[in-house]
Amino acid sequence: MTPRQRFIAALEGRPLTGRVPHFELVFFLTMEAFGRLHPTHRSFGQWQQMTESERRLHRHDAAATYVLTARHYEHSAIFLHGFGAPGEDEELRLIDEVRRLSGDEFFLMMHGDATYAIPSGGDMTEFCGALADHPKQAKEKARRQVDEALARGERFRRHGGLDGWALCSDYCFNTGPFFSPAWFDEFVTPYLADLCRGYRGQGFYTIKHTDGNIMPILDRLLLGEPHALHSLDPQGGVDIAEVKRRVGDRVCLIGNVNCGLLDTGTDEQCVASARYALKHGMPGGRYVFSTSNCVYTGMRLERYHLILDVWRKEGEYSGELPMEKAGSH
Repeated sequence: MTPRQRFIAALEGRPLTGRVPHFELVFFLTMEAFGRLHPTHRSFGQWQQMTESERRLHRHDAAATYVLTARHYEHSAIFLHGFGAPGEDEELRLIDEVRRLSGDEFFLMMHGDATYAIPSGGDMTEFCGALADHPKQAKEKARRQVDEALARGERFRRHGGLDGWALCSDYCFNTGPFFSPAWFDEFVTPYLADLCRGYRGQGFYTIKHTDGNIMPILDRLLLGEPHALHSLDPQGGVDIAEVKRRVGDRVCLIGNVNCGLLDTGTDEQCVASARYALKHGMPGGRYVFSTSNCVYTGMRLERYHLILDVWRKEGEYSGELPMEKAGSH
């Protein structure tokens, strides 16, 4: 099986042998690892000054960096974030270039969320006031955003090459959701469900990402039947063992290796976090090994290597793993 096929098998809960799939939402340390600038660290200003031949080289280099990262670190999927070039046409060209370089080796996704997220600190008062004072208009906007996202999805479906969408609107702090349950159900829940169902209808997979403590809204996140949940944030008190017990037969789980410990913990704590995620994520399938956010700028590369060593040694499925329950959904 290719890495892409293994990732899809995990999303669908089909039986797997060998190593559990691995993926990172972003791997920012390309300069340290390969001496190459990460694609998202390239500027729109540079792009505007380039000739078309320079743009082709730039596009190729960005695609090659994504592929190099995935191959070197054995990722099964690539989240294409762009490379400083604006517009949908360039997104499609980037997909084409990655496919040209790697064929169907990797599962490809892009950001496709259209639901309300936690606003920036400077916008919180205005945002909350708008929802409280003008709920009808806020819901009309939420519906338009979903419709526009699905229209974009249909264009990408016709073009081909993309496997799914990462829905990256963040809803939660470490202490819990930003929205009250009543507001979440009014302004987010139905639109997220419709977005997931719409993408499914177009033939795409959906991976719902949100950091923080998702436990109060866990069931709400699954109403539209996303294929996976990411990041299962232990810094927000999310215990993968509990999430697995509650919904592990319904949705693939991605993440839970503690990013905070990768920065501030001991080597032993990092190893323990990786082992805990594997121990409780793997049984029954529907699990992808990952950090609880991404491999971000400032993280020590050796810490990422450390948890990969755990994954390579201990993230192996045997032929006897009980997969029947997961495979039946």
